[in-house]
Amino acid sequence: MNHQPDRARFSAMEHGTQADWTIISGHFADFAKGLPARVLTHLQLLDGDYGGFPVDRLEHSLQTATRAHRDGRDEAYVVMALLHDIGDTLGTFNHPEIGAAMLRPFVSDQLHWIANTHGVFQGYYFFHYIGGDRDMRESYRGHPHFEACAEFCEKYDQAAFDPNYDSAPLAFFEPMVGRVFARPITSIYAKVAEAGAS
Repeated sequence: MNHQPDRARFSAMEHGTQADWTIISGHFADFAKGLPARVLTHLQLLDGDYGGFPVDRLEHSLQTATRAHRDGRDEAYVVMALLHDIGDTLGTFNHPEIGAAMLRPFVSDQLHWIANTHGVFQGYYFFHYIGGDRDMRESYRGHPHFEACAEFCEKYDQAAFDPNYDSAPLAFFEPMVGRVFARPITSIYAKVAEAGAS
């Protein structure tokens, strides 16, 4: 088997060596640096996808994040607001979990919980029109992040379908995404990322 000099030499991980994993770790650090750009590229897939809504899904994301930013929320919150529906393209039936999984290494437990659970809370505004239970969120009543998630949906998410709203462009949020995604705070790979950053 022909191996490139900058690639590991094993064909099964159980045969890997320190030299192999030094090579792989170096590639991981470089690849991780490109994560913010890849995330933003994926977010742009929402452009032009209306799904029957008054604005497309990208505009909804920009509007949600813009509203949060203008309300004085910190960068991690604004980035969560921007990416909360990024899973719409691949997670048609579980989009909150997709966005939350992407955010998990980089945000607090509260922001992760909001991203992961916002679909149920957002349902308060429309589930009763499509045969569902608008009070489904009540099953979470008493959770430490219940009120924060309800507030996110009320102030930013459900209100972000205005075709006349002056949302900030995606370029405005790019540096924020870069800073939030620069260093994981919760990840089994945090040490590798830390070593690559130094």
